[in-house]
Amino acid sequence: MARLLARFCKTLPVQGSSTQSILPAVSMVPTRARSTDTRIQAVKPVVEMDGDEMTRIIWQFIKDKLIFPYVKVEALYYDLGLPYRDQTNDQVTIDAAHAMLKHNVGIKCATITPDEQRVEEFKLKKMWLSPNGTIRNILGGTVFREPIICKNIPRIVPGWTKPIVIGRHAHGDQYKAQDYVVRKPGTVKLVYSGEDGTTEEILLYKYTAPGVALAMYNTDESISAFAHSSFQVALSKGWPLYLSTKNTILKRYDGRFKDIFQEIYEKDYKKQFEDAKIWYEHRLIDDMVAQALKSSGEFVWACKNYDGDVQSDIVAQGYGSLGLMTSVLVCPDGKTLESEAAHGTVTRHYREHQKGRPTSTNPIASIFAWTRGLEHRAKLDNTPDLARFALALEKACVDTVESGKMTKDLALCIHGSRNLKDSMYLNTQDFLEAISEQLERTWKK
Repeated sequence: MARLLARFCKTLPVQGSSTQSILPAVSMVPTRARSTDTRIQAVKPVVEMDGDEMTRIIWQFIKDKLIFPYVKVEALYYDLGLPYRDQTNDQVTIDAAHAMLKHNVGIKCATITPDEQRVEEFKLKKMWLSPNGTIRNILGGTVFREPIICKNIPRIVPGWTKPIVIGRHAHGDQYKAQDYVVRKPGTVKLVYSGEDGTTEEILLYKYTAPGVALAMYNTDESISAFAHSSFQVALSKGWPLYLSTKNTILKRYDGRFKDIFQEIYEKDYKKQFEDAKIWYEHRLIDDMVAQALKSSGEFVWACKNYDGDVQSDIVAQGYGSLGLMTSVLVCPDGKTLESEAAHGTVTRHYREHQKGRPTSTNPIASIFAWTRGLEHRAKLDNTPDLARFALALEKACVDTVESGKMTKDLALCIHGSRNLKDSMYLNTQDFLEAISEQLERTWKK
């Protein structure tokens, strides 16, 4: 197995190297010819986006051993590895996003968002934007994170026996705010200048000494898209939906979120929710946090931008590991979806891999990026066998872990750093091989 992984790794470019080969922006992922092809046929294509570093290495194995031997799918390939993004001036990311709008399903490997250090390392033309942000701006929609539960992985919140899905409205608010340091006594106002020439002024605060000020915004259009995506995910899961705000304090700002969600629910989703025997409720953020901690899970939680940033990380750690967390971007129509792992490119492990040293990198979230994308493709095309395969691969991952075979991050959750021994976990390639063997057994059943 180690030799197998070494062989295909040698065919991949080493990122950060001047000898990086450049792949075409779009190509077909090759599938192996078979004299008797019994693979499941996907009716329509998926958009595949390759990534960076250790996840790029794992991505290739997943395709070669876990996907293409079982599924015949046209995968439209876009290389979102940082070197190719730089060569195309990030046009490849834009092209991939528009391909997803056309084909409705995107499956993405983790990618680097460059900082100053990465600009120097890769000799980039500029500090390119986050590919996830670029894709989200083109597709719209909301990112939803869901934990993958393995019974033998301890949870910090032991009562969370079922998943909690967090939807983060990643638009505006504090992340696009203007903040200001007041250095001497004076007045800060909000001024609205209408295109019809009208002007409104709102006094923020009269300062008698230095301080700080902040102004932030959001739009009805973005809040409405957030609401539709959230209702669509709740219906697809068959779970209740909660929106959390602090409208008792931000009566107009957070109140707008509350009102828009309620209007859309009453107009477009109430009957569907009642037919599915699920419900929608607005909760104050502090009440919602308390309820979440006391619950067993199995609900969708729609959070404003900052709340979602915090709560998604809390939920990830509460369930045991970020390596067991899926991430899907769902568009307002519920039709277009992009799936990926919730974690990054695992740079530290990639540095060890470059030195020829073994790693123990958890591939499960990257595998689930494929399964969630294929499951959505199956739903759109009404191909139940493809959905059955996606669920079988997910089950193979969970069964492998629950059998005692796992990577180091999961073994740490069970044994702790003081008691951890090398014999308690597998290296990357051996763990992937264990999943492959388990899938063969699972799929034959």
